[in-house]
Amino acid sequence: LDGKAVRKQVSVRFTQDAKAPTMDILIYLPRGANGPVGLFVGLNFRGNHAISKDPGIRLSRRWINGRYEGVVNGRATDAARGTAAGRWPVETILARGYGLATIHYGDIEPDRKDGLAESVRAAYLKPGQSAPADDEWGAIAAWAWGLSRAMDYFETDKEIDAARVAVMGHSRLGKTSLWAGASDERFALVISNNSGCGGAALSRRRFGETVARINTTFPHWFAANFRKYNDKEASLPIDQHMLVALMAPRPVYVASAEKDRWADPRGEFLSALHAAPVYRLLGKPGLPTQTMPGVGKTVMGTIGYHIRAGGHGVTDFDWAQYLDFADKHLRGK
Repeated sequence: LDGKAVRKQVSVRFTQDAKAPTMDILIYLPRGANGPVGLFVGLNFRGNHAISKDPGIRLSRRWINGRYEGVVNGRATDAARGTAAGRWPVETILARGYGLATIHYGDIEPDRKDGLAESVRAAYLKPGQSAPADDEWGAIAAWAWGLSRAMDYFETDKEIDAARVAVMGHSRLGKTSLWAGASDERFALVISNNSGCGGAALSRRRFGETVARINTTFPHWFAANFRKYNDKEASLPIDQHMLVALMAPRPVYVASAEKDRWADPRGEFLSALHAAPVYRLLGKPGLPTQTMPGVGKTVMGTIGYHIRAGGHGVTDFDWAQYLDFADKHLRGK
């Protein structure tokens, strides 16, 4: 990047088996940093090569959804390079003094109903199992597990401050970042971008995507037991504000988009609001408002929230808030 960065590409093997699945972590660190740097890490949809036109990025070898530009028969071509760069402002992040790491989520499990055989979950089936049990992990938990394996690597890299790693995800990968943060307290800050049903949005509201719809369309994402609550949200023993509260006392940021009605922006805000008592119990301020902010407005306590103009996606406005939130909570850590 014209001398602005040090680029690393690290392959992580999931088991001792040489044929076992591996994931590739693409890392950019600001060149000339005065000591270890804080880092944003997030999974990506299209392969590491899609986040930048940088020709040095290895082209993904895994299955990628054919709806994406530059993908032919489920495999990336050179035409796919940089096609998702708008979601990953690498140079802006570096200029603020942070590094960026990303992993193609398909390295951990392909996002298909029939993807189990190519998933890391297949490597951990118990004797006699052909699929996980109904109370065992789905793809979202597997993707979150992969993020924790990336953290294992960050702890070994002297150029990365593993105590200042923020995990960020969008949409289904926003659900994943929340579960990664809940499961692994090493993540110092957690960001959910438009995560919706099964992420930050309250299930009991039954607004936009519902439990039945998500379990029917994406049956591989969650434990099979979740299907018992299809069209029965009122009987759920939990709701998503409890997931947000599992980050406490660490900072967590929930972001919505005005036109992303499917993800239920108000439900996402209410989860952030109702997670606050757990933060107060632990001596931290939660969300510094009782009222949903207007479009383009941001509130930041230990819990942060904004709703921006536009639809389902990740924008420069979103990243500007995440960088400010990281400055607020990680700079002096």
